[in-house]
Amino acid sequence: MIYYWLHIAFIFIGSRFFWKEVDLWADLTRTRRVSLLDCEAFRFMANSKYFYYMDLIRLEILFRSDLYKNTIKKGMFPVLGSQKIIYKKPLKRWEKFDITLILEGWDDNWVYHRQVFKCQDEIYAIGITKVGFWKKHKIQNMRDIIFNSGITQEDMEASPEILDLFKNDYDIIKHTEVL
Repeated sequence: MIYYWLHIAFIFIGSRFFWKEVDLWADLTRTRRVSLLDCEAFRFMANSKYFYYMDLIRLEILFRSDLYKNTIKKGMFPVLGSQKIIYKKPLKRWEKFDITLILEGWDDNWVYHRQVFKCQDEIYAIGITKVGFWKKHKIQNMRDIIFNSGITQEDMEASPEILDLFKNDYDIIKHTEVL
């Protein structure tokens, strides 16, 4: 856990003082290497590490764009509503891979991202996330946040395939609460 917080501090400091600002709608790609500590049984990257890298690249775009001053500085904090991942091939120890964050769209409450893991120009995994911002125990209006953060188009609806992934999330929670 300490490594996670150190990595977030590195991203925050780099974003604020050393790296250039990025556009919120631009794809962001980072090259990483699977370390020994990322691996299960010291061979393949653990499934939890995919989510770890997805989290870090989302935080990087938050800190490097106008989104930071329109959310965190105003007392809002990001919450992950749901995330799905599709694995195609495992990443092996010491392999270099790229993770690319792609803005898929937004609605009143959520912004949707696709995060693609590639190694040697081949897709190894794809993660889809649904993220919102909370303040005082209430979800904030994502359209206002997006507009205030520099995106001028009013709407960018996520594709039906993305929305379908999350369609039944609350039904699953309601069903589980009954059990």
